[in-house]
Amino acid sequence: MEYSREELTEAKRQIDSLLHKLRAVIKTLEHKEDPQRYRSQITLAERRLAAFEIAEALIAAELSGR
Repeated sequence: MEYSREELTEAKRQIDSLLHKLRAVIKTLEHKEDPQRYRSQITLAERRLAAFEIAEALIAAELSGR
């Protein structure tokens, strides 16, 4: 599927925003009084972070190849 440069740029901008928010969520949960209580939420956020980092890297590679 082909996407325009503008579509890819906007998608990258949105993913960058989500990455920033996910990092903040992870940091917040890890610094709670009992972080083990939030382990499942932390794990989920870390997995989402990894997935979005991959997506961001693929978009960046596509943009640099154009």
